[in-house]
Amino acid sequence: MALRNTDRREFLQTAGKASLLPLLASKTLARKGEAVPIQPPHILLLMTDQHRGDCLGCDGNRAIHTPNLDRLAAQGARFSSGYSSTPTCTPARSALLTGLSPWNHGMLGYGRVSNRYDVKLPQALRGAGYATFGIGKMHWFPQNTLNGFEKVLLDESGRRETEGFISDYHLWFQQQAGDLDPQATGIGWNDHRAKAYVHSEELHPTHWTAQMAVDFIQSYDQKKPFFLKVSFARPHSPYDPPQRFLDEVDEAALPDPHLGAWCEPFAAIEKPFRNDLWHGDLGRAQVRQSRRGYYGSIHFIDEQIGRILSVLEQKGLLENTFILFIADHGDMTGDHHLWRKSYPYEASSRIPFLVRWPECMGWNSDRGRALTEPVELRDVLPTLLDVAGAKIPGHLDGKSILPLLQGNKAAWREWIDLEHDVCYSPINHWNALTDGKIKYIHPAYQGKEQLFDLSEDPGETRDLSGEPSCREILLEWRQRLIDHLSERGETFVRKGQLVPRPERMLYSPHYPGQESA
Repeated sequence: MALRNTDRREFLQTAGKASLLPLLASKTLARKGEAVPIQPPHILLLMTDQHRGDCLGCDGNRAIHTPNLDRLAAQGARFSSGYSSTPTCTPARSALLTGLSPWNHGMLGYGRVSNRYDVKLPQALRGAGYATFGIGKMHWFPQNTLNGFEKVLLDESGRRETEGFISDYHLWFQQQAGDLDPQATGIGWNDHRAKAYVHSEELHPTHWTAQMAVDFIQSYDQKKPFFLKVSFARPHSPYDPPQRFLDEVDEAALPDPHLGAWCEPFAAIEKPFRNDLWHGDLGRAQVRQSRRGYYGSIHFIDEQIGRILSVLEQKGLLENTFILFIADHGDMTGDHHLWRKSYPYEASSRIPFLVRWPECMGWNSDRGRALTEPVELRDVLPTLLDVAGAKIPGHLDGKSILPLLQGNKAAWREWIDLEHDVCYSPINHWNALTDGKIKYIHPAYQGKEQLFDLSEDPGETRDLSGEPSCREILLEWRQRLIDHLSERGETFVRKGQLVPRPERMLYSPHYPGQESA
């Protein structure tokens, strides 16, 4: 179960029970004619919530300040076509947990992550000999589910979905701050507004999450390699970084929102006005104010990740630790008059995907590359099992990215599937495909299909679906989606054609434990 504040010491004691042995490459050494296995590297999975793929300095964004994340990319690799297939919090985390596609893990939209899957990431790594620990936002149900972690320290934002649940962060906040209100900044979990955090920054959940990770690494003294997942609850709204991070954002340098001619229907603002609206033209000034808070939140996270990297170096563990940085999905922040997430567009579905492998793995060439192959959250589980030297289950939809890092691209997928069940409104319900260069979108409820050339138009401002010169490529991608969805039956494809789906289908037939959701 989740740790109470009084058990934080136990969490750290669990991390340090024996002398740490040197952890070398996942290979064998010959000793007196015998092959002796050497332990694989530690694994650090860093994760943010609602982090756009273009909000990294190494992605070419000159307005964002991410030196520590850029360092991971420079010393490892960046996947420029990293995606979240079902870009809201819980289905994305289900893909991460299981290594499966949306249809096969069963979550086609925002529901509850089942704890009944046969293979789960922390459990699989624990079975491979790792000590497994989680810090931050998990967003599982029930909220005290471990899914194979030995211990967790949770920051579940404002959610109390399990009776009697209080997150470890909130218990810690009560102990540190007494009667102060952790939500005193006054902006909501899906709010478009931004404001400086009103308390000391050491009380902010971003700082707390990093501090717990720093404490864990400093105290870790086991013989086993560790798998540590550090999951920040930001830059997901509230956009509430400390004032110094707001001050360092050059508002004039912030990119204007991408606005396609096709997005005009989303400009209208529904009444009564809501701060957690999902669409609406709030004006250029509000977009910049929102983005200032959003960028500041990312700057804060990057600084905290720098602290984590520093303690790894101080402990002599950096070159024995495989590091992967991902997000669950992106954030529209006003692009196409849309807010929040759940859309097929790049701001919502494309995510940071950075990897840094340690010297102990034995291959150190070609660092600093940007790889264009489409990767997705389902690829995390098989990748980390591959790092651990463990067998990868054959039923997984995801694939290890290690061959790509070593230059073997022959067997990689050509494209990745995206989709989301009804969210916010019946009209927001869709399927899509992309290879990172072309994107095809099929609205499930109403509206016309869309086609974008991401190579020339990464902001998706020009819909090419109606242009005669693009007719052949439109038909090609439409047929790919037909082929992909055909296994689902006539609800999706009838007589060889995509069909409208006005009814929602939150869970596929493969979802385990649907009765508890």
